[in-house]
Amino acid sequence: MGIVGQERGKFLFGQIMHFDIAVQLSLEQSEQRSSEHNVANGAEPNNEDFGTVGHRGGNLFQMRTTFARVMLIDTHAHIYLEDFDEDVDQMIGRARQNGIQRILLPNIDLRSVDLMKNLATRYPDVCLPMIGLHPCSVGADYREVLDLMHSELLKGHYIAIGETGCDMYWDKSFRTEQMESFAIHAQWAKEHNMPLIIHARDAFDEIFEVLDSENSPNLRGIFHCFTGNAEQAKKILDYGGFMLGIGGVVTYKNSGLSEVLADIDTRHLVLETDAPYLPPIPHRGKRNEPSFMTHTAQKLADIKHLSLEEISYHTTQNAQRMFNLQ
Repeated sequence: MGIVGQERGKFLFGQIMHFDIAVQLSLEQSEQRSSEHNVANGAEPNNEDFGTVGHRGGNLFQMRTTFARVMLIDTHAHIYLEDFDEDVDQMIGRARQNGIQRILLPNIDLRSVDLMKNLATRYPDVCLPMIGLHPCSVGADYREVLDLMHSELLKGHYIAIGETGCDMYWDKSFRTEQMESFAIHAQWAKEHNMPLIIHARDAFDEIFEVLDSENSPNLRGIFHCFTGNAEQAKKILDYGGFMLGIGGVVTYKNSGLSEVLADIDTRHLVLETDAPYLPPIPHRGKRNEPSFMTHTAQKLADIKHLSLEEISYHTTQNAQRMFNLQ
């Protein structure tokens, strides 16, 4: 985050001029702002970067640094899909200008593996891949597919297992196969000490049935695009190792998530886009992309009565802890 120590963090959050992330900072700005950007990305600050706080002079503190750059991690985005073929470089540039320092890539099926890996190779410091079979891609041949996925897991460099889970919204004909596939993914996650990325749509009962059997002290993960109620959130968190992934749906007026999240500690929350799907307001109806996550972050900050900088700090720390990121 570039915030050194809790006390300095509290000061920056509460006292310096608020940084409105909607106003993008150009990558070609002055040397001073470049230095501040480096600090926000984790570089060690020096005394000249931060200066010394003096007395109030007029309406501003006498500080050389007036902005704390917000840094975020998009924990779930499918930006390797053809939706981004025409402008993937520009899209990633927009994300970085808006403070998105990492974009984590969940897999879908066998066809998407190479697409995902190619993008991660092009942007190794930004895009980090996962491996798994999406529940909507589970069919009668799912065991053969999972055998190939497991071989890829053993030879690749992945940060998580997923996305997996259950989806009873579109088709219930492979309900048993989805649950069995999910259980196998959970076993991989425990075996390889990786987070489990869970898709749950109209399927909390199925998901909980599997987790009641597979949960253990070394199983951790994220319920991606969480849209459940307070009771479901409590059960998820009671497992002990899981967090809730909050995406653009939280900005939708009738989602009901504001009431659910109001009582959940920020240590259980991470941010995501699920790009190109589920864009936040004011981009609803458009292709979603990681740079739009700032709207989700601001909405969550409003729900939790925190500043944008604070919600950025907490959710980024949570993501780094979950995925063992530096």
